[in-house]
Amino acid sequence: MYGWPVAISVCGYRPGQGAEEVPDPDQISEVRGRDGRILWVDMVDPSEADLQRVAAEFDLHPLALEDATKHGQRPKLEEYPSHAFLVAYSGAPAEIDVFFGPDWLVTVRDRNQKGELWSLDNARDRFERTRPENATVGFLLYVLLDELVDGYFAVIDAAEDHVEALEERLFAETGPSERTMQRDILAERRDLLTFRRRVSPLREVVAALLRRDVSWIDEDTVVHLQDVYDHLLRATELVDEQRELLGNVMDAHLALASNHMNRVMKTMTSWGAILLGATLVAGIYGMNFEHMPELGWKLGYPFALSIMAFITIAGFRAFRRRDWL
Repeated sequence: MYGWPVAISVCGYRPGQGAEEVPDPDQISEVRGRDGRILWVDMVDPSEADLQRVAAEFDLHPLALEDATKHGQRPKLEEYPSHAFLVAYSGAPAEIDVFFGPDWLVTVRDRNQKGELWSLDNARDRFERTRPENATVGFLLYVLLDELVDGYFAVIDAAEDHVEALEERLFAETGPSERTMQRDILAERRDLLTFRRRVSPLREVVAALLRRDVSWIDEDTVVHLQDVYDHLLRATELVDEQRELLGNVMDAHLALASNHMNRVMKTMTSWGAILLGATLVAGIYGMNFEHMPELGWKLGYPFALSIMAFITIAGFRAFRRRDWL
């Protein structure tokens, strides 16, 4: 016995019968390829030793195992003599590596940096509920990819809500500070860019499956995969739309910040011009020359104050009419 981890499940699907769980993963070689069954092995955060044990059962290629061990691979599809290897990402995003052959499929699910893991419950229930009597491994792969892509739309809907919230904050009278707003916009743009990098390359993977570059994809599976490809195109378009809207939010934010700065400068310039006249009068009468006409005048002081008040009020009203104040 190998001492397999608890986080591994093996299920067999025979034509016309329900799922048969294989309690001991060491029995894979005994049940594989018998009675026309499809074998589905699922592993969660496996160690390198666990992957090597599965590799020995299905003769997995060392290069594919290396990619499954090192996270952060680009979504891709590679074909080897006895099997194919596919890399995809959930909406979280969490990496999902898939090995599949003529009558078997191995899923390797890894947690993302937040500890999130893509659940197979919906895909497993759907496959058991909808699989035809003569279901192939291609149909199982289709169900996995379709559930994976359907999860993208929930992420896109959440991104749309975030963009709308940013738009509301942008034009709110008591919105966040400029630095906070910019940080939130850039963070959302970074998340959308990361998400797009996970979604867009998957189109090439599904397109290769549609071309039947992999030998175990039958005609019925191609029909189903066409729907997955259409959903991927729609998801990519929606992501691009949200990125464009977010770019518009950033442009509007910068425009509002520029307008606010211009208004502040106009206000400061207006008050500077208003006070300049009073400062000029005060500066003239503060020179203290001996022979100045108004120095001996009893009304000279109130006269000077009157001039300064008149200049100030006239300047204020003039700039107020021009909406500078």
